[in-house]
Amino acid sequence: MMYIISICALILSYLLGSVPMGLILARAAGKGDLRTVGSGNIGATNVMRVGGLRLAGLTWMLDMIKAIAAVVLGTWVGGAALGAWCGFVAIVGHCYPVWLRFRGGKGISSLFGVLLAISPVSFITCGIMWLIVALSSGFSSLGAVVAFCFMPVLGFCISASVGWAFFAISLLCLWRHRENIRRLINGTESQIQWRWKK
Repeated sequence: MMYIISICALILSYLLGSVPMGLILARAAGKGDLRTVGSGNIGATNVMRVGGLRLAGLTWMLDMIKAIAAVVLGTWVGGAALGAWCGFVAIVGHCYPVWLRFRGGKGISSLFGVLLAISPVSFITCGIMWLIVALSSGFSSLGAVVAFCFMPVLGFCISASVGWAFFAISLLCLWRHRENIRRLINGTESQIQWRWKK
């Protein structure tokens, strides 16, 4: 019975993660379909490109909340280990949403939601790392990659089960940023533009 409940929690976590907050908010704000503007991504970074920092901040917050809800659900059902894996599945949903033919975001905001729900210290650590690198270099993707690489270390400091979940999240997010990494290496990655509104 517990096995079935855990599977249901994982499925619900995927569905939570797959709600395209950026796409919904951009449309509600009259900014069009995110998939056809900017980078074509439905995440907060592209929302900022077309709608400004305030709309991107709201997108980021809601993407975090859906990941937090998945972790809370998993923890309530089966403890910290299941909570961490429900967080991973929520990020999978964000990256590959069934509603959008599995073409979603890159998982950064949902990743930070998982970090906050599981370990506020890890959330603050990765957040500071991302901000320092992103602000100093001008590349949001570079800050994200640094945070991804350090995340498993923080997870294993909590427990082995959380560490493996964080490792899986790190691999997924690095894969989703593979084009950004290639552009960073080639020197063709575009720098982020911080706009309060647009």
